[in-house]
Amino acid sequence: MSTIPVVQQAGRKVAAQRASRPGGLRRTPVAYIVLTLLAVYSALPVLVLLFNSVKSRLESGRNPLGFPQSFQWENFLIAWEQGNVGRGLLNSAILVTCTIIGVWICAGMASYALARLDVPFKAGIATYLFLVISLPVQLFLIPLFFMWSQIGLVNTLPGLIIIYIAVNTPFATLLLQTFMVGIPRELEEAARIDGANEWQTATRVILPLARPGFLTVGLIVGLATYNELFFAVIFISDPERLPIATAYLSFTQGFSQQYELLNAAAVMMVLPVLVLFLLLQRRFTAGLAGDGLKG
Repeated sequence: MSTIPVVQQAGRKVAAQRASRPGGLRRTPVAYIVLTLLAVYSALPVLVLLFNSVKSRLESGRNPLGFPQSFQWENFLIAWEQGNVGRGLLNSAILVTCTIIGVWICAGMASYALARLDVPFKAGIATYLFLVISLPVQLFLIPLFFMWSQIGLVNTLPGLIIIYIAVNTPFATLLLQTFMVGIPRELEEAARIDGANEWQTATRVILPLARPGFLTVGLIVGLATYNELFFAVIFISDPERLPIATAYLSFTQGFSQQYELLNAAAVMMVLPVLVLFLLLQRRFTAGLAGDGLKG
């Protein structure tokens, strides 16, 4: 007798049990109302930003939350030229790409060693990484600046990339370790039985299965690097090397703020990240909620 009807019946039974639980997922009007309110609450700041980006300076101060009476599309062109947005986007793309690759390499090797190898003092290393994450980066600012000055890395993109890799690697290592720990040992043992060495086991078995974790780490590190301002302002002084996050500094004139240009620059700054997140949101949420075998 075929087992397919039995499996289907069991699946229906489990689904009915989940729907009957108090915490089960139900498509009720209350759920839709709550989700709609949350969506409106999240979208309102974005709408205000869009409205203010096409207002004049006078209208921005007189009507900061309302619909624009006249559309000043030239705000985007002025903000692009005055804030050097094009060069800032290029610098940020270089910083984000190199930082993600560097973190993937460093954190990938470290997390594989902690999760799959018999490393001595493994618990101590994990504790050390937690302590490093908890410490404020300002503690290392002065000695780091003097060190970077001595070796010629101040006011250079490679110097900033090294800092970003060092800052993000501890968290990425701990996050990737959780993905790799969930991968069954049987797959690794089967690869070794087939004659695979340690490098082949890592690159062809473990790391491909941890791909959702690498994607999650890449998105988190990329967003953190894209929005970073503290190190960029201190270690970069050349306007041609500044990332996009520092474009706001160009719209400060004495004690006044050019709010219409600030909002226009903010729209251009947020747009690439928003498009990227919309394209990868399913994999991003799956990587955060899933284990090392999902993806």
